Amino acid sequence: MSALKPSLAASAVLLASTFLAAAPAAPPARAAAAHPIRNAAALTGNALYGTGRLPRLACPERPVREGSAASARQYVLPLFDCLGTSWAAALKKARLPFSAPRLQFISRPQRVCGEKWPKNAQGLYCPSYRKIVILLDKHITREAADLFLMDVIAHEYGHHVQNLAGIERAFNRLRYRNKSELYEQYRRLELQAECFAGAFMGSIWNSLDRTSDDWRYLLDATRESGDENSKVRDHGKGRNIATWLDRGFRAAAPDACNTWSAGASRVATAPA
Repeated sequence: MSALKPSLAASAVLLASTFLAAAPAAPPARAAAAHPIRNAAALTGNALYGTGRLPRLACPERPVREGSAASARQYVLPLFDCLGTSWAAALKKARLPFSAPRLQFISRPQRVCGEKWPKNAQGLYCPSYRKIVILLDKHITREAADLFLMDVIAHEYGHHVQNLAGIERAFNRLRYRNKSELYEQYRRLELQAECFAGAFMGSIWNSLDRTSDDWRYLLDATRESGDENSKVRDHGKGRNIATWLDRGFRAAAPDACNTWSAGASRVATAPA
């Protein structure tokens, strides 16, 4: 799920997440939890991490007019194709199958994938349907020249990559002892998707008519979009979200995005 657009002028809610097929499995009373993550090779040692840099594709942006959902749609479609080309190459190197997700645009919140549209969401991924849904409303085109819309679609595609690579399935099998551990597992999933978004954006950066100021603006906005703005601590504090986004961007490679082996402080939430 991608939340309403972050803004430096006002606090924002979480950047992105996903409808999960199920929460990780609650453990039997006597079972020990894997915390931090252990004995889950699909998470900590996924073959995707050994595939090197994503291909340097030319993916020039189309202009988005402020308030124009139609132009936002035309902006997303070629990026969606570029994302498919990029991640298909990485998954092929990892000897993992690739198939493109479905893409749906909506103009107002509604039920999707059998669920109520989450409050303040801008986009989401439905693993069971292998579908990305983007809400094209006034928020997404509020400041049409920034990188937020690219981050939204790249993050949701990151969840699809997790699904294809077996990360989603392994996540759903994790055990946890308490709600704190459960939410940390959610944060590892979400922060990885954001890092994957950064890796893609870094891989195509030279084909964009962008400056370093554009990237800094997105990072600054992302720092305002974390768990500080939510009652649920499942995405991470804004500083950590921005750190993983930038880490992926600088590496332009999925091996920078192994959140499952990261220390707890690097996937921490904001204080309640």
